[in-house]
Amino acid sequence: QVQLVDSGGGLVQAGGSLRLSCAASGRTSSTLAMGWFRQAPGKGRELVSGISWSGGYTYYADSVKGRFAISRDNAKNTVYLQMNSLKPEDTAVYYCAARVGAVSFGLDDYNYWGQGTQVTVSS
Repeated sequence: QVQLVDSGGGLVQAGGSLRLSCAASGRTSSTLAMGWFRQAPGKGRELVSGISWSGGYTYYADSVKGRFAISRDNAKNTVYLQMNSLKPEDTAVYYCAARVGAVSFGLDDYNYWGQGTQVTVSS
């Protein structure tokens, strides 16, 4: 089993920045791909960004390209999502997720989930 704890959310003005962190514990020896999903009120959960175990592959949704950056420190079992130039439409609960294997776009492909961290961007 893998446990994920995500943190770093908060309230920020439009144009501001936040860095989310996701700390993994448990059976982290597996090669885990990590993803950051978000869910806005009344909407489904969507993949915002993903990163492979090695960090050699990254994915960004079109809505965040050029503004968000995902990275990982495997020595610390931690994945980060640097969010810059935040917009009100980025307001959502952000969840980190992990799966053994490659990054996937499907929610159901992820076995482990963090508890979520709220990001609120005011205009």
